Amino acid sequence: MKRLLFVFFIIGFGLLTAKQSASENTAPKFDPKANPALDLKKAISEAKKENKRIILDVGGEWCIWCHRIDEFIGQNEEIYKFMHENYVVLKINYSEENKNENFLAQYPGVKGYPHFFVLEKNGKLLHSQDTGLLEKGKSYDAEKMMDFLKKWVPKERILKKKV
Repeated sequence: MKRLLFVFFIIGFGLLTAKQSASENTAPKFDPKANPALDLKKAISEAKKENKRIILDVGGEWCIWCHRIDEFIGQNEEIYKFMHENYVVLKINYSEENKNENFLAQYPGVKGYPHFFVLEKNGKLLHSQDTGLLEKGKSYDAEKMMDFLKKWVPKERILKKKV
């Protein structure tokens, strides 16, 4: 009986450890109660300090493709690392509960979710990205995603890494 309990303990511990390591790169959730204007101010401050650009990730917990893109990025170590080394990523909720219409009115309209806006470190809009163009099947294309991320990296960061 003790051996059986020990085996269950080892299996349970192994599953818990595997779950923790698989979820290390999980994205925060879309929060309908968040204040995107205040969050953007904080993101701008961080981006200026770290010489990064900002990605506004617009979507909601209701959105299957929002979960797919989070899972895709979280499971692709190279993309996750590159994104977070070069961008401050800010989730902006769009849902029935809170469409954040006043905040999103300052950006071009979007056709679907998730949607990315790339901002300069001072908050100026640089690019509006339809993430549907980054899809592959029922997920996303790693090459297209990296091409998108590399295209919008601040030039100074690229030069600094080469030196």
